[in-house]
Amino acid sequence: MASFKSSPYSSSSVPISRWTYDVFLSFRGKDTRNNFVDHLYTALVQRGIHVFKDEKALHKGKPISRELLKAIEESRYAVVVFSENYANSSWCLDELVKIMECQDRMGQMVLPVFHHVDPSDVRGQKRDFDTAFQHHEDKFSGEIDKVNKWRKALAVAASLSGWHVPKTGNGLVFIYLLIPFLTGP
Repeated sequence: MASFKSSPYSSSSVPISRWTYDVFLSFRGKDTRNNFVDHLYTALVQRGIHVFKDEKALHKGKPISRELLKAIEESRYAVVVFSENYANSSWCLDELVKIMECQDRMGQMVLPVFHHVDPSDVRGQKRDFDTAFQHHEDKFSGEIDKVNKWRKALAVAASLSGWHVPKTGNGLVFIYLLIPFLTGP
């Protein structure tokens, strides 16, 4: 089981040629696909950043695909966009567990974005996040280890330094703050 350390290894410890993608975007499509994430994706691509953004329909109840897991492993950065319904998706939570494992094993940089959610609600699994986990505990009562991995991955990822895009904030401003971080000096 991965330890999900709260600070990643130096990205310089992994050869740059190892990465197929510069950025893997993890997000709840229902909340952000047709607005914030589309703008973020477009801005990154326009600056020459190679981004993996899953465009395929996710099939409920199906396991996370090998192709998606491989894309996570082959990405230098993972930008995780936490939104109101992020924790409702077992698919998103499976992605997050894999992302946190890659942070521990391979030095992948994990960059959380709190889109219209309070970071402390995500970290402490309060409000919508608490409701989602209550549902998961009922649905996956025979797989409580899986739910506990999701909880741990969410808590650790949400404890990393990231960006908060409040409901009253302009998400485009965030995008232009993130881009220099990904492209370096």
